[in-house]
Amino acid sequence: MDFKKFLPWIIAVVVIIGIYGWVKGINNTAVTLNQNVEQSWGDVQTAYQRRNDLIGNLVNTVKGAADFEKSTLTAVIEARAKATSTTIDPTNITPEKLAEFNKAQSGVSSSLSRLLVTVEQYPDLKANQNFLKLQDELASTENQILTARTRFNEAVKPYNSHIKTFPNSLFAGLFGFKEKAYFNSVEGADKPVEVKF
Repeated sequence: MDFKKFLPWIIAVVVIIGIYGWVKGINNTAVTLNQNVEQSWGDVQTAYQRRNDLIGNLVNTVKGAADFEKSTLTAVIEARAKATSTTIDPTNITPEKLAEFNKAQSGVSSSLSRLLVTVEQYPDLKANQNFLKLQDELASTENQILTARTRFNEAVKPYNSHIKTFPNSLFAGLFGFKEKAYFNSVEGADKPVEVKF
């Protein structure tokens, strides 16, 4: 048997199997990293959902104060409604969609801050145990949101690095993997907060 005759075929098969394994590795790693990003995005949405649920309870508690400023409550309710209607498909997180989501959530934070500042004028409400518990839970939830957003960015980094580095970038587009956006601070967050007494 003459192995020299089959040597080119053997080399070709080994090269094809090697290329297949290499491309398969690029794809499978991208799939795994993408799943990590989607899970992290789910954690972000869960944290925001918790805040929205707490806001509903907070608003109902505050409504009990008959003379409480209705415009402040209305602003919180409207911001919450807008935030819950803004959704993002985790498979297609673009910078524009993330900015829109971030803006809606920022509106909730802003109106909620105004509500909590206004509450200071209502001693009975400030002493309400349900209100105090909800206020503590909201503070805890804001920390959970920050943590979830940070972990989301930490999951996006290895995914983006994997699909953007050469030669992975040659195949990532063919397999449908696109760069994911990072959470950034909301517009104006770089400016100091104005405090009025």
